[in-house]
Amino acid sequence: MYTSIAEFIQEWNQEASSTQKVLDGLTDQSLQQEVSPEDRTLGRIAWHVVASTPGMLTEFGITVENVENGDAVPTSAKTIADTFRKVTSDTIEAVQQQWTDASLTEMKNVFGMEMPKGVTLSLLIKHIIHHRGQMTVLMRQAGLNVPGVYGPAREEWSQMGMEAPAL
Repeated sequence: MYTSIAEFIQEWNQEASSTQKVLDGLTDQSLQQEVSPEDRTLGRIAWHVVASTPGMLTEFGITVENVENGDAVPTSAKTIADTFRKVTSDTIEAVQQQWTDASLTEMKNVFGMEMPKGVTLSLLIKHIIHHRGQMTVLMRQAGLNVPGVYGPAREEWSQMGMEAPAL
């Protein structure tokens, strides 16, 4: 649970930046990559991260602009990545303007559960982390390079003049 807005923003910036690297690595063609016909495509997962963030904030009691055409997955990877940049900025601005450190301990009913507002912000971050992991697997299947998130990705070891560790 976050106890200060600054603490949330610091972690949001880090995790949103990592997610942005993943989104920036997508191609228009890769958006169609799927695990199976019953599951979301890479593009649908990416767009879900983008479009659901304002929806989650609204559920938490924060007023923020929804993503235009949030139900229609764009065919452009650049559109998805650029929209996430705006959502990231809007998230920071809305949280800073509408909540205070003291308000983070207030209880809020979210998705049928009572929790402190500071916990809801943690859910937001966990949500993008969860889906970012799904996207990296689909990126590999689509033949894309995966950016390092919490350390170098396989492709980045050689760029650092090192050999990737054995599996």
